Amino acid sequence: MRFSSSGTFFAATALFASTLLSSVSVHGAHAADAPASAAPAAGGAAQSAPAQAPMDPNSVIATVNGEKITLDDIRKSAANMPPQLRQLPQNMIFPMLVNQAVDQKAIQIAARKDNLQNDAEVKTAMEAAANTALQNAWLSRQVVPQLTDAAIHDYYQKNYANKTPEKEVHARHILVKTEAEAQDVIKKLKGGANFGTLAESLSTDKGSAKNNGGDLGWFKKGDMVPAFSDAAFAMKPGTYSQTPVKSQFGYHVIQVLADRTVPVPKEDEVKDKIRQQLIQQDVRAAVDKATSAVKIVRFGPDGKPVPEGAQPAIAGNPTASPAK
Repeated sequence: MRFSSSGTFFAATALFASTLLSSVSVHGAHAADAPASAAPAAGGAAQSAPAQAPMDPNSVIATVNGEKITLDDIRKSAANMPPQLRQLPQNMIFPMLVNQAVDQKAIQIAARKDNLQNDAEVKTAMEAAANTALQNAWLSRQVVPQLTDAAIHDYYQKNYANKTPEKEVHARHILVKTEAEAQDVIKKLKGGANFGTLAESLSTDKGSAKNNGGDLGWFKKGDMVPAFSDAAFAMKPGTYSQTPVKSQFGYHVIQVLADRTVPVPKEDEVKDKIRQQLIQQDVRAAVDKATSAVKIVRFGPDGKPVPEGAQPAIAGNPTASPAK
């Protein structure tokens, strides 16, 4: 249980960012197509394999009822494979992907033969998939060109380079409902009781109590609510609070196990984290750009337009499926 004071992260931005990351990885990765090195000539040193021109991506690998499956189709499938499967030898991956593409093409032909493309539910699903692809393509073109090494470096300089090293504390706690209960815990500790044992039996924070005797691990001051952080960071390692610490969660008895100063990370250490932050930032800017260029009208349960800036009221349960 983290006693954080930060707000809930903007869920839509996170969703767009995760979608974009997937899109970037697909467009930026292809199955390796370099030929293996030639075997060494008998009785001599290894010879370099002659350079080979890359195969035409439009090369036909198979046909199903005359419908083509190309090398580029296979490469795209390879790019979507889980990383662990990409480690398999090429002579295993390639036939597997070709067989998969043939099966998929045969199913598509059978589905069209059954006229499923005109089924109402299927049409809705196909339209939704097309819209999602369109959204992702637009977001990718807005954001990906900005994800440069220079942008990452600039973000590092502004948000990391000039910061002073931060202090962290390793602490555990016992959380109870009343001040009297907390006073009783402190009395037991003064009498020689084991902190972890008391946490397991008395703390209402069952997440930290059950698994590790109230241990919250290492945290920075901003990671916890102010009342908790102020108390913990004012204590010396090896001590516990002599008076209950009140927060919106109840009353805490805190034991500080250790403290440390964490140096500012090097740019390479946070490069991936910065990339994620830039994606979220740039996706939000792209979404704002799109919404600012259109006219948006929201309607209330009565069918009347809602004034700009106001939130429409919820009518019934909008997420419930309609009765059939």
